[in-house]
Amino acid sequence: MSNILLLEDDLSLINGLSFAFKKQGFELNIARTLKEAKELWTDGKYDLLVLDVSLPDGSGFEFCKRVRLTSKVPITFLTASDEETSIIMGLDIGGDDYITKPFKLGVLVSRINALLRRANSFQAADTELHSNGIKVLLLQGQVFKNGELLDLTAAEYKLLCLFMRNPSMVLTKGQILDKLWDCDGNYIDSSTLTVYMRRLRMKIEDNPSEPQMLLTVRGMGYKWNIIG
Repeated sequence: MSNILLLEDDLSLINGLSFAFKKQGFELNIARTLKEAKELWTDGKYDLLVLDVSLPDGSGFEFCKRVRLTSKVPITFLTASDEETSIIMGLDIGGDDYITKPFKLGVLVSRINALLRRANSFQAADTELHSNGIKVLLLQGQVFKNGELLDLTAAEYKLLCLFMRNPSMVLTKGQILDKLWDCDGNYIDSSTLTVYMRRLRMKIEDNPSEPQMLLTVRGMGYKWNIIG
């Protein structure tokens, strides 16, 4: 589950973002001032920061500079200013994305998910994934369930790794499909994805007809559920 720090002073926007983030399965801490953000901030505590630029007691740019002294955590700026100089400044001081108000919540969530995916993929040389009794040996390309080697196809393997790297995060079909180009460049469509999901559940779930790990989120996509 990804933990997000939101620095924003607009209460109506806070309410909307809180709903959208929690619907995605994110843990959310909220600061309405620069002072509150400094009190909440600890390196390693958050997976991503969402920072408003204009605050009652300062600027999100100031907080970004402070964070970048010790951390490479992904940072997204929210601001009403779409001036090029402001955008350049935000990116130059260490921001990873910059979204101008007003914006659509779905677009923001998609861009946050993209940032989190990139951050996960570039994390220092993970060689194993562990979750729900499933172990993936990334260097060997092997998957074990409770110590027993599973026979997965290449697509099933990539699909499982994608979900295990993004626990409790709802992934849309579009986001999943973007990751599932095969080596010959042939695109995997939505219908094929449904088949892969069913086959993967057959191999990893104790009861595939009532999955506990690989869940369907109606109208949104799928997510990897952490049991217990």
